[in-house]
Amino acid sequence: MRPELLKPTLLTIGLLCASNLFMTFAWYGHLRTMKDSPWWTAALLSWGIALAEYLLMVPANRIGFAGGLSGAQLKIIQECVTLVVFVPFMMLFLGEKWRWDFLWAFFCILGAVFFIFRPDRA
Repeated sequence: MRPELLKPTLLTIGLLCASNLFMTFAWYGHLRTMKDSPWWTAALLSWGIALAEYLLMVPANRIGFAGGLSGAQLKIIQECVTLVVFVPFMMLFLGEKWRWDFLWAFFCILGAVFFIFRPDRA
């Protein structure tokens, strides 16, 4: 990676990590915390949490794009962040058990990182 891309890329990754925490709670937190609430109550609360996610995600993508990352690179970074955030959330917050398939899925995403970030071979 070119040195001039490093700072916007790290800032983008940091903001995407924070936004993904909010989105994970918006999408899945109600499964544990609002079991007895109607679905529409969970949806309204989730929309409020998702607003915080968008307030971090939109600047993250704008910073990354302005810093030289492509749309494809931004999406692959987001997918990596999603797995890194979701697996611990799923295990710690939702109480699900570790499965080795999580690691293999992450390796598949790392393969996507390789193909999206490799230098042009033209």
